[in-house]
Amino acid sequence: MPSSKELPPSTAPWFPNQFITNQFRTKHQVPPKDTDLSGKCVILTGANVGLGFECAHQLLFYKASRLIMGVRSSTKGEAAAAELRRQYPKANIEVWVLDMSSYDSVRAFAARAGNELHRLDIAIMNAGMAASKFQVLPGTGHEETVQVNYYSTMLLSILLLPVLKQKSPVGVPGRLTIVTSMLSIASKFPQKKETPLLPSFDDKKFFDPVDIYPASKFLGQLFTWKLTDFVSADDVVVNLVEPGFIKGTALHRDVPAFVKPFMYLFKASSARTMKVGASTYIDAVAVKGKESHGCCLMNWDITPYAPFQYTPEGKEVMDRLWRETLEEFNLIGVDANGILKSS
Repeated sequence: MPSSKELPPSTAPWFPNQFITNQFRTKHQVPPKDTDLSGKCVILTGANVGLGFECAHQLLFYKASRLIMGVRSSTKGEAAAAELRRQYPKANIEVWVLDMSSYDSVRAFAARAGNELHRLDIAIMNAGMAASKFQVLPGTGHEETVQVNYYSTMLLSILLLPVLKQKSPVGVPGRLTIVTSMLSIASKFPQKKETPLLPSFDDKKFFDPVDIYPASKFLGQLFTWKLTDFVSADDVVVNLVEPGFIKGTALHRDVPAFVKPFMYLFKASSARTMKVGASTYIDAVAVKGKESHGCCLMNWDITPYAPFQYTPEGKEVMDRLWRETLEEFNLIGVDANGILKSS
């Protein structure tokens, strides 16, 4: 089957065409009955709430032996873990602190994985946020949503690649799945002509509370297109998964009060359940195989990237974003290029 990069870009508008297809015309799929994660060790970020917590349930239901819950609050993480331990007493469930707004926390988490885990099969980059107000983080100098959804997610992904390669069973590639949003297709992305590109996201004049979440996820798609050119599917299968529009998550908790009634009604009428949404994660890490490497998975199928990425301008932006991101990581003491060459 062709990969996402080989498929022709979609010409259908995201709204309403693709949204209606996703939410109303797609038959929900469940993993095959013989899906078995016995013996596997899984890292799941943002694991104590929403889709992450539901995904944790499903990973354990399919008999994952060890679950590392990457969470910002150890107190909230332990409360969530206690509930999971009651239901799955045979599993080894651990809570590790991970603050995606901090480079130091991301590096410490990845180092701990490399030092303490004797095995790592799967890593799911689920943690994310959608800010309604412009805020630059003092510790990194970057706008908060872009820091969490893009910089830290890409950094953790790169740092975990050698761990997944070295600590998955011989002959079985590790699995790295990055959660995305196809709302990114509708992102205005006005910064694309800015040079340099990334600093423009820290400029308040470009901040749009409606567009910042799709834009941050779009950056992840642009970067992952390039990232998977440096990773062999024989070592680590890397893919993106789009769970759809989901009800019951805390993603939109910071929207203005006057918007919340609309969001409630919109979700009630059109959103998928968290159980359905989380099943796309299981599909991405346990059902799909090497054919999904470098692909976007939507509606349990391999789909194209955003049309922009197939254009000459899109490819130029991807190259520029790649260079700027690796330069950013070099500034914080991470030789991402060296890691990718060695892994």
